[in-house]
Amino acid sequence: MITMSNQLEFRHFKYFLAVAKELHFRKAAELLYISQPGLSRQIKQMEEDLGIKLFERNNRKVELTKAGEYLQKELSNHFKRLDDIINHAQLLDKGIDGKLKLGYVGSAMQQLIPELLLKFREISPDVLVNLTEMDNRSQIQALFDLDIDVGFVRLERVPRGLKIHTAREETFSLVLPENHPVDEQNFKNLVQFKNENFILFDASYSESYYEKVMQIFDDSGFYPNVSHSTVNASSIYRLVENHFGISIVPTSLRYGYNFKIKFIELKNISQRTALKIVWNSKNTNPVLLNFTGIIKDL
Repeated sequence: MITMSNQLEFRHFKYFLAVAKELHFRKAAELLYISQPGLSRQIKQMEEDLGIKLFERNNRKVELTKAGEYLQKELSNHFKRLDDIINHAQLLDKGIDGKLKLGYVGSAMQQLIPELLLKFREISPDVLVNLTEMDNRSQIQALFDLDIDVGFVRLERVPRGLKIHTAREETFSLVLPENHPVDEQNFKNLVQFKNENFILFDASYSESYYEKVMQIFDDSGFYPNVSHSTVNASSIYRLVENHFGISIVPTSLRYGYNFKIKFIELKNISQRTALKIVWNSKNTNPVLLNFTGIIKDL
């Protein structure tokens, strides 16, 4: 078993992470406000004390060894956790029980999140809640990086290490300009729109969601002409309003917007979309347990 020298200090790990990020000793030294030779000596001392070669160095470039890559990943996670612990202690000192960071796709804000936050406030009234609208892919990465505590996504499955709970399942709705000749009275099926341009959520929003929408068209017997794609509902509605095409969205997205558009709920198709709540099983935020407790009561 290798023990660390008493000379190895907290700052050495900060120095290592700076060089690991920049892969350039001069740039890292400038960020740390120390001299380049001084930084090189500190990293060399760290390698000697640990008995590990962290970097491959030559005149042209600096690269992490496999051991260095592992140490960078683990130290980054531990320093992130340390920052969260200190922030939590500072909030407690101010009379705040903690902080909960939520990421969400737009449709989750229509009903689900307000409903959950009202219930959460009943049991944790002194918790500071931070909300950030993010696409599905960004939320998954943010959960692993512990940049958010809970995500609200439209995904069929998530990577190992994340817990997932289905909160709401809903229908899809067709989105048309306000003065479009088809309405709920004369709507029959999607075949009526096979010659229209469609504006859809981009596949990057969620590949599984995009595939489900494509299944709707498959069952209708035609492939849509997708003229525009975006990850933002407001952008879709603005384009529909200005007659660039029509769209299909989760039905919950018909609320909370003010555009000259109309919706036709697609009740008679088999496809449904699910809004799911996701969190990292390794997240030790003390207030997360209370929040996941009310999720299971949905």
